[in-house]
Amino acid sequence: MNKKPLAMNKKPLARALLALSLTASPFALTSPASADVHVISSGGFTAAYKELVAGCEVKIGQKVVSAYGASMGAAPDAIPNRLARGEPADIVILASDAFDKLVKDGKGMPGSRVDLVRSAIGLSVKAGAPKPDISTVEALKKTLLEAKSIAYSASASGTYLSEELFPKLDPSGQVMAKSKKIFSERVGTVVVRGEAELGFQQVSELVTIDGLDFVGTLPEEVQRVTVFSAGLAAGSKEPEAAKKLIACLGSPEAAPVIKKTGLEPLPQK
Repeated sequence: MNKKPLAMNKKPLARALLALSLTASPFALTSPASADVHVISSGGFTAAYKELVAGCEVKIGQKVVSAYGASMGAAPDAIPNRLARGEPADIVILASDAFDKLVKDGKGMPGSRVDLVRSAIGLSVKAGAPKPDISTVEALKKTLLEAKSIAYSASASGTYLSEELFPKLDPSGQVMAKSKKIFSERVGTVVVRGEAELGFQQVSELVTIDGLDFVGTLPEEVQRVTVFSAGLAAGSKEPEAAKKLIACLGSPEAAPVIKKTGLEPLPQK
């Protein structure tokens, strides 16, 4: 005789349990957590980026996933090739003209480019080796002709050296004949291993490598300064967080780290 009253109380009990479960689970009706912000940075800005990204990650409140590659060139990890394969990217950091080409090719978001730094080309030798003279154009030419082997990057600085400067200083081709383009690693690491006597690359990619002695920058008359910029990749899934991250990387607070890595920070508008 006691079973009927119990059956009649099932519906109110079920409703009470449902209400309790919703109250006890505050995340049940909330939106999913914010997605990661994907960044691909070229070598010129990499040293500064690696020091800055953790603080900027905290500032924007989202996890940052980082990858690296050259601004241009045929290397599989070059930024244009990564994007062509459909790798995830919200932000790309690379030479400004390379970003403009991405926009033209539909891989970069128009109007999103922010110029972060200016970068000069320099020379390093293995630690302890004699430092050659490159203080003038004539001294640089003499050093190049006398060198046994030369290494240069497969990205922006190397493109300028191999296609413009070296042929201009030595039309005979002797310099290019003993020069090697380096893919997917720092020029300085090749020099440290003893595989090249001279190593030319962006200053920021030389001064942070152990086992190198920095010689100096190219003479002003033949220097090629590169502006490295950050911009949104086309199809960015986290554009607002990406813009905040770019602002953090270019902030006045980031300037000391940027300078320490051999770059000149650019004021933001």
